[in-house]
Amino acid sequence: MAMQWVKVPLVAGLVVAVLSLLSEHCWADGGGPNLAERVIWAVNAGGEAHTDMHGIHFKKDPLEGKLGKASDYGVRLPILRSSPEDQVLYQTERYNEDTFGYEVPIREEGDYILVMKYAEVYFAQSQQKVFDVRLNDHVVVKDLDIFERVGHSTAHDEIVPFSIRRGKLSVQGEVSTFNGKLTVEFVKGYYDNPKVCALYVMKGTLDDVPKLQPHPGLEKREELEEEEEEETEVGEEGGKRSTSTAPKYKVQSGPRTPNPYAADNSSLMFPILVAFGVFIPTLFCLCRL
Repeated sequence: MAMQWVKVPLVAGLVVAVLSLLSEHCWADGGGPNLAERVIWAVNAGGEAHTDMHGIHFKKDPLEGKLGKASDYGVRLPILRSSPEDQVLYQTERYNEDTFGYEVPIREEGDYILVMKYAEVYFAQSQQKVFDVRLNDHVVVKDLDIFERVGHSTAHDEIVPFSIRRGKLSVQGEVSTFNGKLTVEFVKGYYDNPKVCALYVMKGTLDDVPKLQPHPGLEKREELEEEEEEETEVGEEGGKRSTSTAPKYKVQSGPRTPNPYAADNSSLMFPILVAFGVFIPTLFCLCRL
């Protein structure tokens, strides 16, 4: 009888442990309802309400008829790296001829992730649309050129982790006072207008964010970039090149300009005196004639 009472707690403990591990695994994968419950705010910019494959409900754009312009130009194009049912999140967008943005109310402290969805469906080369993204006056994305990042009609997510604790917002090493509202701004630059296709804010870390579908060309480029970064890392034992903000090729300063006041001008006076001595007798002779 005693053995049975011992087995019951053990079995119960094992069941609880297994369920806890499964829950953590699902939580980490960000799949199903767990991910959707962690999203506190989501908008399909320039489009209608939509629930994606992860259960995230993107509400209709609240800026409709108030600020900027909505565009569904991308609906005629298939969007690479995105599932067919969620391509609408990248096919519609909101843009503006000046800086614009959204306000996200956040009432709880913790770690958060801002996910912004983009696809370039109009321009077919880089340096045509370039803009910044600000988070409560902190520039979190600088010179975003969607076409340069991924090409045409291809999904691209910009992911920005931040935290809120004790009335302070911390993002990318910067800290500022937080008043309960997160302002996400798309900043007008020199090249065309800022835009966004969709965005959401969720509680969690980078590992919790669903990944886009693989793109062979982009993966190859990312591998090359990673190799280049590794080659420039500081390695005392490996003998790798040291990273530095200095240019790769040193620019020589050129010959030093001589000091015009350093030369001795006395040597220049002798020819002048000789010429003057010859000129005076000649002038006197000419006058006598």
